[in-house]
Amino acid sequence: MTTLKKVSFGKLVAPKDGTVIAFVDENLAGGSFLEGLYGGTLDALGKAAEIAGFTGKMAAALDLIAPAGLDLERLIVVGLGKTDELSELDWQNLGGTVYGLAQKASADKVFIAFDLLGESAAAPENAAGFAAGMKLRSYKFDDFKTKKADEASSDPVTIQIGVADTNAAKKAWGAAEAIADGVILARDLVDQPANVLGPVEFAARAKALSKLGAEVEVLGEKEMKKLKMDALLGVSQGAVRPPRLAVMRWNGGKKSEKPVAFVGKGVVFDTGGISIKPSGGMEEMKGDMGGAATVVGVMHALAARKAKVNAIGVIGLVENMPDGNAQRPGDIVTAMSGTTIEILNTDAEGRLVLADALWYTQEKYKPAFVIDLATLTGAIIVALGHQNAGLYSNDDTIADQLKAASEVTGEGVWRMPLSKEYDKIIDTPNADVKNTGGRWAGSITAAQFLQRFIQDGTTWVHLDIAGPAFGGPKTEICQAWASGFGVRLLDRLVSDNYEGK
Repeated sequence: MTTLKKVSFGKLVAPKDGTVIAFVDENLAGGSFLEGLYGGTLDALGKAAEIAGFTGKMAAALDLIAPAGLDLERLIVVGLGKTDELSELDWQNLGGTVYGLAQKASADKVFIAFDLLGESAAAPENAAGFAAGMKLRSYKFDDFKTKKADEASSDPVTIQIGVADTNAAKKAWGAAEAIADGVILARDLVDQPANVLGPVEFAARAKALSKLGAEVEVLGEKEMKKLKMDALLGVSQGAVRPPRLAVMRWNGGKKSEKPVAFVGKGVVFDTGGISIKPSGGMEEMKGDMGGAATVVGVMHALAARKAKVNAIGVIGLVENMPDGNAQRPGDIVTAMSGTTIEILNTDAEGRLVLADALWYTQEKYKPAFVIDLATLTGAIIVALGHQNAGLYSNDDTIADQLKAASEVTGEGVWRMPLSKEYDKIIDTPNADVKNTGGRWAGSITAAQFLQRFIQDGTTWVHLDIAGPAFGGPKTEICQAWASGFGVRLLDRLVSDNYEGK
């Protein structure tokens, strides 16, 4: 992958060359930096803005090539609109916009003057969020691109952000970069082809979190058989590559504090098994481990920024393949919980993986809450598109906390219903439960299935992220196929409600 390697923060001193990016508000007021750059008069800028129809509205840009009277290659002036109305998400998106402008200009040296109107706009957290937006925008999955030696790069080489308080900005950037790196890690995992990233390789990527101080344990097929995880193992039995269960622990809180827990579906490739999928679009099923990728990403974020919380990340890693030994429709398996499951459709496999991973997490760690994430159903995309994840929960408080976090981060969630009426759809005379309720309310019945593996008294959330995890519309901070959805959302949930409590 390619991503912005380094963002540095320095003083608000105008460089003598390269590209400078500066801001103006809706009145084209640009602060002391622009005034100093133009020797106290902005007449030239005003004339250029009038000709170009530039009004200073949010994210609009005025690109001046070899600006008169300056030894710069370019001066790009970006509008902020009403500076007192800019949100945290606005600053992050603006960072993505500015990175795109610098990239389009083929600039190899960029200075960004974070000289803004008003104390709230100039807060170091805004500068850090802005830089995070730049880094997120810069991500490209190009691991398998062969480039000609003379092919020019369109990426800026060096980026420096000039701020009023360098030390404060650097401190804020430490946490912001940890979260951005977690998102990029999640994206990179989803983007990797399945022939490269199997269950064993995925577990190794999770194991790498030990470099950040996390404790990581990887369970193999033998250990899972002892735990009687036959729901998870049943999905994997048609695959040549063996399954794994990776357990990541970050101990940043007090020993007495219950951990928060995240559980992810990690189907590295999903053919549908014997209930094989149509061939059209099947290549996208390399992303069916998006839930597990998010869990690894958020555990990276928490460990890298040294979050004051105890956190557990559990991911079930399998491949769902058709084979002479593959699970069949009509089979009945027994989950770790002792619940028997009739398999009606082998393409409803993610819930089987989660059933055992959820039970294991609750039994071993007794978490304060457990949130599972999965690219679980196409039905949720039909309902919500790529813009929102489906949220199911047995607890109003944590559902509200997630909704609040989603509004700050822009990672949308929409609460969906759970009820006994839907639960009846997955009853079967042949076992305790069947693994699909059919076409109607498909995302809801999948959540109802998972709820049967939640112990009494456990606060639980299921996020069906099939829509926003990959293949959605491009945004200011994501130009890639994989989005890394959920990392910023869950990190914010923790930092706002559970960290240091």
